[in-house]
This record gives sequence, C-alpha cells and structure tokens, in this order.
Amino acid sequence: MLRILLIEDQRDIAANIWDYLEHRGFVMDHAADGARGLRMALDGAYDVIVLDLGLPKLDGLELCRMLREARHETPILMLTARDTLDDKLAGFAQGADDYVVKPFAMKELEARIRALYRRGRLQQGEQLRVADLVLDPAHLTVTRAGKRLTLTRAGFALLEALLRRAPNLVRHAELAHALWGEAGGDIATLHTHLSVLRAVIDRPFEQRLLHTVHGFGYRIAENADE
Repeated sequence: MLRILLIEDQRDIAANIWDYLEHRGFVMDHAADGARGLRMALDGAYDVIVLDLGLPKLDGLELCRMLREARHETPILMLTARDTLDDKLAGFAQGADDYVVKPFAMKELEARIRALYRRGRLQQGEQLRVADLVLDPAHLTVTRAGKRLTLTRAGFALLEALLRRAPNLVRHAELAHALWGEAGGDIATLHTHLSVLRAVIDRPFEQRLLHTVHGFGYRIAENADE
C-alpha cells in the first residue's frame, strides 16, 4: 500500500482526494497548511507527497525547496491552479517531480501518483552515454562533462527512454508511456517536462544533444541530422 501525504488547505478538495485515494487502497495523511505539511513530510515515511502550491503559513514552492535542501527525496506531485509555463518551471526548479493543473480528474491524479512511485524504483542497469552525457541507472545519477546534474524524476525517466533509443527518434506516445504508463498524459505536460530536461542537460553547454523532431517526438544525438 502506498502512503500518501496530502498537503491541501481547501477542505472540499482535500476530502474528495482523500476519499477517492483511500477507496483505491492508499494510506492517507493530511496537512491543511504548509508549516504542518513540512513537519509531517520530514517526520514521516511517505511514498509520494501531493502538494498544493497556494498554502497558508508556508507556500508550496517554499515548502518544496526546504524539503529538497534537507535532502528529502520523496517524490512530490504539485497541485496547481497556476497554468503558465513559468509557474510550472518554478515548481520544477524548487524540486517538484510532476504537476496536475486544477481542476483535474481523480483518475489522472491516481495515475500520476503511481507513475511517480514507479519512477522512484528504477531498475539497475548499465550506464547510458551519448557524447559527454552519462546516465547511471544503478546509482540514479546523471553527469555531463563530468559535472553532476540534478534532474526531476520525470526528467530522469525521459532521459533514460531517450538514451536507450539514441540516436533514434522516440515518439511522443513512447515518452508519455515512460512517464505515466498506460494511463498516458497530455502533450502539453510532456513538452513542459522536456523543456525542463533541456534546460538542465543542454542549456549550460555548448553542444546541443536533445533535438525536437517537430510533430513526432524527440531524440538524443551528437548531431541534429544523425
């Protein structure tokens, strides 16, 4: 059974999520403000944290940042009414792993939680390399030019899927499956995750490795025309 910490101040939303997930076999805990949520997250052993961004006492983004600074590695799923790309990128920058935009379907929320939990338990395997970019599934690390990179779990899953097929094209549907399994997800969310991934693995470096094949998918390769 998955243990979930729900940090949400709106009682009706929290009650609906609690009832649905508990009925689906999850073990639930709830905090109605950010300060209590932070204490519970640090003290408890949870499989996934479901975190609203607009919280009293301690904002969700700040809570997320504090958990990551404390080296707390529990996957974090953001609940947000902030639907702009900048807001989503801000969440990822503070250490969130995925997001769902309000209003959302409960089935989608459950699928995202289960996908985050699975991604936190990646199987060990050989190192994957293209140019100076190296992913080590055994130790869950990514480096480029010898520098350790910090990826979200979504970014790690996408990069692994791309590197395993490099330099070949990986279609949108395959990347969505790598993130969310059979439940899938929308293309806009997928593009957001890939934008975050590109900012980490490409933007600080001279050579681009992540290439968009417009209308089809993405590929990792040393040259865009490989």
